[in-house]
Amino acid sequence: MALLEGIRILDMGWVLGGPFAGQLLAQMGADVVKIEPLEGDLARGIPPHFADGESSFFLSVNRGKRSVAIDLKQDRGRAVFDDLVRRSDAVIHNFAPDVPKRLGVDLQALKKINPKLCVGQLIGFHDEGEYRTTPAFDLVIQAQAGFMSLTGERDGKPVRAGYQVADLAGGLYLALGLVGALLGASRTGEGQEIQVSLFDCQIALLTWQAQNYFISGEVPRRNGSRHHMIAPSEVFAGSDGKYFVISPTGDAFFRKFSIAIGHAEIADDERFATGAARIAHVDALAETLQSIFSKQPAAYWVDRLKAERIPAGVLNEVDEALGHDVTVLRQMVETLVNPATGNSLSFLGNPLKWAASRTLSYPPRLGEHTRAVLTEVCGYDVDRIEELARAGAIATGGQA
Repeated sequence: MALLEGIRILDMGWVLGGPFAGQLLAQMGADVVKIEPLEGDLARGIPPHFADGESSFFLSVNRGKRSVAIDLKQDRGRAVFDDLVRRSDAVIHNFAPDVPKRLGVDLQALKKINPKLCVGQLIGFHDEGEYRTTPAFDLVIQAQAGFMSLTGERDGKPVRAGYQVADLAGGLYLALGLVGALLGASRTGEGQEIQVSLFDCQIALLTWQAQNYFISGEVPRRNGSRHHMIAPSEVFAGSDGKYFVISPTGDAFFRKFSIAIGHAEIADDERFATGAARIAHVDALAETLQSIFSKQPAAYWVDRLKAERIPAGVLNEVDEALGHDVTVLRQMVETLVNPATGNSLSFLGNPLKWAASRTLSYPPRLGEHTRAVLTEVCGYDVDRIEELARAGAIATGGQA
């Protein structure tokens, strides 16, 4: 049995954070119905890469969902949505804070329709004052929440993460929070709202950097690939120019590491003999190690260190990571066939593993499941669905 078997979630998310949460919930077995406007999720058209007319951006976070296209601005479209709410367990969305009440999808409005309904809301900053309408792009969140101040070379320009860490972390927290709300509703019969702020999530992820600041008053700074509290723990290059990382933590590990690279004397150097000394002389240590590592290819050093169970690994490009043997063993790349075209496409697999886990279906075309969902969930007959489609309250046919 799937973890969320029998749970129906209406996913009103768009672009990235909200849809990512919806896909996570689908990966746990929920029936996730993607509620889209008649023009579809904006992410369907984001360039530059497309497969069968759908953006790679959209395809990456909308697997395992059924798409229902509704015009919520029409009374008849709104009535359709309300019927779905009556027969669902939760609604998730990532609208700006002032939008839900205007659309009538806030908790107070929806609980009048279904008292047991839970609502998961993903916002950018805060739901009051000036932040209520402040645009919350991923880059802006990374900058304002301190993340970028920690990312980049020590004397260089701050940089953003290579992927949208603020949006994706928000989606993770939203999915987790909603599962907690659903558990509570199953016990009490009372739905509740979980609100997740992208800004809050990035602040929460500061963890030990923030704790260090609370204790010492020292402001954490960016440090390249180098760890602030462990040395050596950073990127080095082999003689072939390939990068690799090492992180022999603790004095015993460091001595074992020194022996493994053929330079046991390093562990006896008073500058490097203790963890505190290695941090104090980290530049000298890094220079010493790089002069050694420059004599052999990166793979040579990684193999020697791994043989001694010392933390080390090559630095993979994305294509290399996707082809890694662990990626294959963990089934983290799956190939699906688009049922509309017969074309196959690779997707990322499910990081959640359990006995009944299953492969998610191909991302839906716009309105692909409108007919099926309204028939199955709401009990509408063919004539009613056709009438709603002619009135422009819904869209059917599955054309993107």
